[in-house]
Amino acid sequence: MERAAMAAKMAATLVHRGPDDLGSWADPSGEAAFGFRRLSILDLSPEGHQPMTSSDGRYTVVFNGEIYNFAALKEELGAAGSSFRGRSDTEVLLAATTRWGIEATIPRLWGMFAFGMWDGRERVLHLVRDRLGKKPVYYGWQGSTFLFGSELKALRAHPDFRAPIDRDALVSYLRFSYVPAPRSIYQGVRKLPPASWVTVHPDRPHEMPDPQRYWDPVAVALAGQEDPIRLSDEDAACELEKLLADAVRLRTIADVPLGAFLSGGIDSSTVVALMQAQSLLRVSTFTIGYDASRYDESAHARTVAHHLGTDHTELRVTPEDARAVIPRLAELYDEPFADASQIPTFLVSELARRRVTVALSGDGGDEVFGGYNRYVAGTRLWRRVGGVPLPIRRGAAGLAEAIPPRAWDRVGAAADRLLPATRRGLISGNRVHKLATVLDIGSVDEMYTRLVSTWSEPERLVRGGHEPELPWRSVKANLPHPADRMMLFDLLGYLPDDILAKVDRASMGTSLEVRAPLLDHRVVEFAWRLPLRQKIRDGVSKWLLRRVLERHVPRSLFERPKAGFGIPIDAWLRGPLREWAEDLLSEEKLRREGFFDPAPVRSALRDHLQGRRNRQYQLWTVLMFQAWLDEQQSVGRLR
Repeated sequence: MERAAMAAKMAATLVHRGPDDLGSWADPSGEAAFGFRRLSILDLSPEGHQPMTSSDGRYTVVFNGEIYNFAALKEELGAAGSSFRGRSDTEVLLAATTRWGIEATIPRLWGMFAFGMWDGRERVLHLVRDRLGKKPVYYGWQGSTFLFGSELKALRAHPDFRAPIDRDALVSYLRFSYVPAPRSIYQGVRKLPPASWVTVHPDRPHEMPDPQRYWDPVAVALAGQEDPIRLSDEDAACELEKLLADAVRLRTIADVPLGAFLSGGIDSSTVVALMQAQSLLRVSTFTIGYDASRYDESAHARTVAHHLGTDHTELRVTPEDARAVIPRLAELYDEPFADASQIPTFLVSELARRRVTVALSGDGGDEVFGGYNRYVAGTRLWRRVGGVPLPIRRGAAGLAEAIPPRAWDRVGAAADRLLPATRRGLISGNRVHKLATVLDIGSVDEMYTRLVSTWSEPERLVRGGHEPELPWRSVKANLPHPADRMMLFDLLGYLPDDILAKVDRASMGTSLEVRAPLLDHRVVEFAWRLPLRQKIRDGVSKWLLRRVLERHVPRSLFERPKAGFGIPIDAWLRGPLREWAEDLLSEEKLRREGFFDPAPVRSALRDHLQGRRNRQYQLWTVLMFQAWLDEQQSVGRLR
């Protein structure tokens, strides 16, 4: 098969990411070929068709995502003599690269993007990813062929693909519930880290050049500590609102219908409030709700929507609706991924896509403005236990773990009746047992590792697997406050590899583009310059973001305990999913496939089914790998 046709075949696996147009291209030399599927957002005309070649013929690009400041760049380039055929940001990218060069152009791009660009004069391929990692890039050599794409399924469609499963990556997956970049689940196939670019020489097979950073979150964090913003609370809120309003404005530029996710929480409510304040029309907002579920926040979303005057759509989801998504997860996520909120994220994306092509979300608020419980509880824990002798701490941990999680749940329910709304929900069996595991910690980094670990000793499970170095071990940043250090670690790993990967695959699986104003890099840089007390104050997280929101929404509508975007996996594994789980985790199957030691897996399953401990998260990681493995084997993708 000639190269352009093969590239088109690979791109065809990504039709969900781009149902509106398709294209392929091959360099006359035969050294490079691109395939593309387009979701038309800007310039719906044929002038936005990809692959696209620069006016001088030197550069050809396949571009996924959006450049939000493309209009300003276009104006600057036009003043310098560049001319344009259409109105797409892709054409602006090519004109900028032609005039300024690739290295000077990349830092000037604001947005979410991943692209591959062939330089026909230098005979090299450039791969580039946005600052926060909103759009994915997988790449690697397979024999003498270099492959890259937005999802692994595109790489697997090439006949040269022979990559075996990376057992070390599997160990990391069991710890985090996702495979951390730069690894993928396959040996020799990498994820391009956020804020990075790499240059590949086709005439140097097997050479994997190291990615270069053009924006560094560690440097941003350190610069913020060295040069903090010294503003009053009121002035800081004004400045943040101005930045967020501009970030929202840039993300509402589209030639297709646009809306927003609304959970009723602080992050999404802030985005929707600023969005509605700028719109003459009612903003379309979307949420899903559950009947009789502790995860249901739809009433809160409905109240906020009514106050802001949005055109609100709510879908009541039954347990059967949610469980029906599970068989699709392996194909949607393309490599093992076990954040169970992937299910409601897909459902709300599917709902929004019925009416809009682009949706804004509140993703990033927790990592940027200090929203996770671990920042508050972890800091308190570290300060309280750091000076306590280790034997005493271990004894306390043993006592905490001796009480079953359900008993702690009852204690928490009783305490909640006596606590103010903002302090409720802090005591639960899962949380107490999680905290018990960190009582023998020796450092903030070790505490963070324990808090974010799904399996604490993942090497025990994977046959022949060895855990790679933890991603943050190499982070050299003098951030003395535990909360700052944990926020930086989340920004580097959990945010791109879990949160943004989850949203990208779930939304693009329904051909919906999701944009995250809270992750505008200017907002991130501003947040790092804020004193920590303007992010977390008196145990209240996202303090300054709350002050912005209360300018638009009464505090009584959003001041409540933080809730996750989840589903009752724990109960389902003991009920309607039990047979499915028992089959995937049977001792015979685990031994035959040879990836897991059956003993700890079966032990966790027994604990869970008998109600001794809630092991839903550990089990979900193994189940998602097993389901992925079955899906790969069923279509003959494992070689």
